[in-house]
Amino acid sequence: MNRPLPQNVPHVVIVGGGFGGLETARRLKRADVRVTMIDRHNYHLFQPLLYQVATGGLSPANIATPLRSIVRRQANCEVLMGEVIGFDVAQRRLILADDELQYDFLVLAAGATHSYFGRDEWAKFAPGLKTISDAADIRGRIYVAFEAAEREPDPEIRKSLMTFVVVGGGPTGVELAGALAEIARHTLKRDFRHIRPQDARIIIVEAAPRILSHYPDDLCEQAIKKVRSLGIEVMIDTKVTDINDTAVHLSTPNGDTVVRTKTVLWGAGVQANPLGRLLADDAGVTTDRGGRIPVTPTCQIENHNNVFAIGDIAVCLDESGKPLPGLAAVAVQQGAHVASVIKQSITQPGRTLSPFRYSNKGSMATIGRAAAVAQIGSYKTCGWFAWILWLFVHLMLIVQFQNRLLILIQWAWSYATFNRSNRIILGEPALFRKSAKSKTQDTSA
Repeated sequence: MNRPLPQNVPHVVIVGGGFGGLETARRLKRADVRVTMIDRHNYHLFQPLLYQVATGGLSPANIATPLRSIVRRQANCEVLMGEVIGFDVAQRRLILADDELQYDFLVLAAGATHSYFGRDEWAKFAPGLKTISDAADIRGRIYVAFEAAEREPDPEIRKSLMTFVVVGGGPTGVELAGALAEIARHTLKRDFRHIRPQDARIIIVEAAPRILSHYPDDLCEQAIKKVRSLGIEVMIDTKVTDINDTAVHLSTPNGDTVVRTKTVLWGAGVQANPLGRLLADDAGVTTDRGGRIPVTPTCQIENHNNVFAIGDIAVCLDESGKPLPGLAAVAVQQGAHVASVIKQSITQPGRTLSPFRYSNKGSMATIGRAAAVAQIGSYKTCGWFAWILWLFVHLMLIVQFQNRLLILIQWAWSYATFNRSNRIILGEPALFRKSAKSKTQDTSA
């Protein structure tokens, strides 16, 4: 039976159904408020496992959960699928592409998108990994590259087709490269007749002096040894100067070089969702270079106590004055804190609000099959145990039990057989479009 939303109570509007937005909504379950959560998609995406969709290890449905099913039992919450195009904080209005909403409290948790550091033209050659569409695009590029190499008679072109460059040596880049190595060395090992997938060249390009730079030095050293043991080349202190459809141009400590490749994957940088700048402009505050909104210690926007920004779209400083990292754990804790601030603002107006304090539970990244790095407090580990820990933590963070079970079965099958069952190439592969274009030109001639 459908239950009506409570009326004549404060209206909390949350923009974004990611980690922070969803946590805010759930923490308001028993509050005397009406909650409206707005997102351009109808699902919550578990982004930490998106790279596994991009490499064929999981299907999109494994890591995407319908928002309505998550809050189905929350009587004071509704979900709207819509696109936000503007704000009017003076009138407490949220402007949608086809509607407007009045609010009493606004929480902006719209996340981040890719940053190409002013070179947006690279996007068509080097897709990033933030959405399911991105993952499907990357998956298609990876497997089409092997398919095209199987048919390519020219050895130089075949070599470029089997060269994969991952830009960025953070967790996303390392996880993508490790999965690529497993695909080439194991998954596709016996699938082709004219190429040896295990001869694929996989390169990580990192501008910093080391990969996984926010981890302790000893873990970084162990990680780079493991990465190289997988046959992955690591180019540190190396900057990308240009990308096109046939090559990546690099500036290395030993001079400029060019890597011939048809597949470049981007994991080097992010910037705040454009909604951040829209809200900042309307609220009279200035964003940082990445488009993030500066917030007070209580995650509120300066001079607008009923407007909050959390997650990747906000700049929130820790106790030492340093910006908090763009991690899911930060967004979740901020979501919980904002919910408590909203409840306190309603029930105890005028009382001093407690500042947000991030509790760092640790960080971890998988490197490849049965290998990961993990830091939990002062405890550090690398290898098989860290990998098991990584599997368990990520499995428990999946919203629905059904998805946890399906992922566990997929992981067990992949581990036992080296097989990746979600290797479907969606849409029309680029090599077919190219062939069709060539035939058209031949006919015209």
